[in-house]
Amino acid sequence: MNRGGGLFSEALSQRIGARIAVGAHQRGLAPTVLTVVNLGLGCLVSFVVIAAAGPVAAGDIWAWPIGLLALIGWQLAYAFDCSDGQLARVTHRTSLAGGRLDVLCDVAVQISLVSALAATAKAQVPDTPAWLLAAFAGTWMVNLVTSVMQGGEQAASMVTSRSLPVRLVKLVRDYGAVIALAGLVLTIAPQWTVWFVGLFTLVNAAFLAASVVFSARQALRG
Repeated sequence: MNRGGGLFSEALSQRIGARIAVGAHQRGLAPTVLTVVNLGLGCLVSFVVIAAAGPVAAGDIWAWPIGLLALIGWQLAYAFDCSDGQLARVTHRTSLAGGRLDVLCDVAVQISLVSALAATAKAQVPDTPAWLLAAFAGTWMVNLVTSVMQGGEQAASMVTSRSLPVRLVKLVRDYGAVIALAGLVLTIAPQWTVWFVGLFTLVNAAFLAASVVFSARQALRG
């Protein structure tokens, strides 16, 4: 019961999530269990990254183990996030309460992830302006808001084409691909985190502006 999410997410995250869902179903686990695992794992990994940001920047510990933990841990947490919905739909155990819990856990995990990246950027480049970190945190939430809005009667897409070139461009909006890139930056060159923060602030801000214009035009057409 693949729900999409972008080229990277469909190729990797949703497939891993499907296997997790199958294993959970065989063990009689409820979808809510997978949702809570996503919450615990995602926040735990982010906490480790935050705690290690200063020591990594000071050279007291190696960056690559922390980055590798983030790369694998965030992807695995996202796979659990993909799996709960798949399990719920297949077993007909969907509910409004479960949907709310899923969204709230997603919010918590993404807040922790944004905090981890902001902490790393500030530790690596102490002169990182506060407004940039604030803008990064604010615009990042656009990812979550728009993903929630993709469901139901109000769902709409500015670019409906599913051609390969278009889907490759849309990787900048694919949550699985974005956190994979974040993990790679933390692993290979954590000093580049501030550039990652700046880039995705611009991307998300541009997407927000385009979405407002698109939605306004749709509303005016009635």
